[in-house]
Amino acid sequence: QVQLVESGGGLVQAGGSLRLSCAVSGISSSLNTMSWYRQAPGKQRELVGIIFSGGNTNYADSVKGRFTVSRDNAKNTVYLQMNSLAPEDTAVYYCHVHFSQVWGQGTQVTVSS
Repeated sequence: QVQLVESGGGLVQAGGSLRLSCAVSGISSSLNTMSWYRQAPGKQRELVGIIFSGGNTNYADSVKGRFTVSRDNAKNTVYLQMNSLAPEDTAVYYCHVHFSQVWGQGTQVTVSS
């Protein structure tokens, strides 16, 4: 059974940083394309960043230069490093096995102005 467990969310002031973690079990994160999505109240879930099985990454324009997706193969964990956070980054952030129906439970990120 594939499970994704996110952690690291919280309340941070604008300009601050957070690192989200996604602990993966049941599959190897290094052999799969993994992604981070977010959903703000009243908005659709949107792709934030993706790391392909080969290691390449891609990001939404709104977070380029501020967010970084990485993974630790030994820990089977995927990360989302978020810097220069702004109030518009406030959302529930989800880890996802891309090209599948597998999602984590989400972690709340709130950025105060």
